[in-house]
Amino acid sequence: MKNPILFDFPNEFTTEQLLIRSPKPGDGQTVWEAVNASRNELKPWLAFAVNEESIEDTETNIRDSYIKFMSREDLRLLVFHKETGKFIASSGLHRIDWDVPKFEIGYWIDSRMSGLGYMTEAVKGITDFAFTTLGARRIEIRCNSLNLKSRVIPEKLGYRLEGTLENHSIDHETGKLIDTCVFAKVRKD
Repeated sequence: MKNPILFDFPNEFTTEQLLIRSPKPGDGQTVWEAVNASRNELKPWLAFAVNEESIEDTETNIRDSYIKFMSREDLRLLVFHKETGKFIASSGLHRIDWDVPKFEIGYWIDSRMSGLGYMTEAVKGITDFAFTTLGARRIEIRCNSLNLKSRVIPEKLGYRLEGTLENHSIDHETGKLIDTCVFAKVRKD
């Protein structure tokens, strides 16, 4: 297999309503604002939302994500409304194995944009991008079994629940063991 850093593919693509692109230096302020507006909704599910970071910390994270995107180590993607340019969500293709190739989609949405179908549209677009542009053979979505809003997205998009990993990790707020649902789509041709 050739070095993944040599893989050429677009840094952005669109769906019907969305522009989905790699992070860029300068995106930190926008992402920071969305996290702060959504903190109460994100905290139960995502450890990064528990402690408030500075704008500089978020910008550092964005720039690190940009470098990892360019090196093909991790493909974080930011989601914007095509017409308004408004930031909607953060997603991406993570835990990459280029030999298969396989990816895991992760996501969170600015709670002010929740309930409008944007996250489902984004995940569908990212799934299509992974299969058609990146040649994915397997895509997973993993989430806490109690996170019903997160679970509905792979269910709507035809991902198959392959199983629930019992006592798979520790809840970052309570310290209790939690179960993780593993959804997947595969291409066998």
